[in-house]
Amino acid sequence: MSSTDRNAPESTGSLIGEALTHVSSLVRNEVDLARAELDQNLRRAVTAVGLLVAAVVLALTALNVLSAAVVAGLTEAGIEPGWSALIVGLALGVVAAILVAKGTSDLKLSSLAPTRTAENLKRDARALKGERTDV
Repeated sequence: MSSTDRNAPESTGSLIGEALTHVSSLVRNEVDLARAELDQNLRRAVTAVGLLVAAVVLALTALNVLSAAVVAGLTEAGIEPGWSALIVGLALGVVAAILVAKGTSDLKLSSLAPTRTAENLKRDARALKGERTDV
């Protein structure tokens, strides 16, 4: 090869090949990012289901305690052990309500969507169109 061959512009075929390699790498990276984001969101959903299960267990416990409080309250007609059971039952009911609220909000479909990947894909599409992207 002469020195002029080394300085010659690359052929169209090699430029297209290089562009396809970059696009392929970009798509592969975006798929990997989407997979990682979905995995993270799925873990959060599993945690939310766990919170809901805990809420159900606490709600059942609260129901039992409240039932015992009503029985004790009616039987004892205002003696202290019945009121204590009532307070404990109400406290467990509040905790269960908080867990249900947190679990259901974490399970909303919008929180599971891969939003960062979608934004990256939009940015990449704008870049391919030649639009300016300000970060």
